[in-house]
Amino acid sequence: MDSERLRLVDFSTAHLDDFAAMNADSDVMEFFPAVLSREESAAMLHRLIEHRRRHGFSLFALHLKSDNRFVGFTGFLRADFVAHFTPAVEIGWRFAKFAWGQGLAPEAARACLSYGFDDLGLTEIVSFTAAINKRSMRVMEKIGMQHDPADDFDHPNLAAGDPLCRHVLYRLRRA
Repeated sequence: MDSERLRLVDFSTAHLDDFAAMNADSDVMEFFPAVLSREESAAMLHRLIEHRRRHGFSLFALHLKSDNRFVGFTGFLRADFVAHFTPAVEIGWRFAKFAWGQGLAPEAARACLSYGFDDLGLTEIVSFTAAINKRSMRVMEKIGMQHDPADDFDHPNLAAGDPLCRHVLYRLRRA
């Protein structure tokens, strides 16, 4: 699956170096509890590969078509933590800092949404982020997701009072 400028490919262990470097960047991980060590990134990569095996979908590694450079990921994960909207399928993304500001996140997410609705047969896709993450909220809006403030929630995996605890939820239903 591709978009105009990106190739979306299944993650493999060959992505570890680039994946770990991106996850170790404090700017990239600003709206997550912590940067990830190489070992934590390796464990996450293995979970993503296993997720694809179990569910038939996961995150895709993103490569520029122009030079095959790894720029980040987008795709789907099952959101199974306890919240009013779970279980659900979440679309997410993360990009290396050098790739920011080029419109790649909405481009990749739109390709994924088409895949999710048309190929996977999903009826609803959600996305959520810390309420202070305005960049991700802009991507959600650019790809047509809708926000209802009544859906906002405190993430159960974060401590009350943590500045990242309050999350916004966006939804998109198949047309």
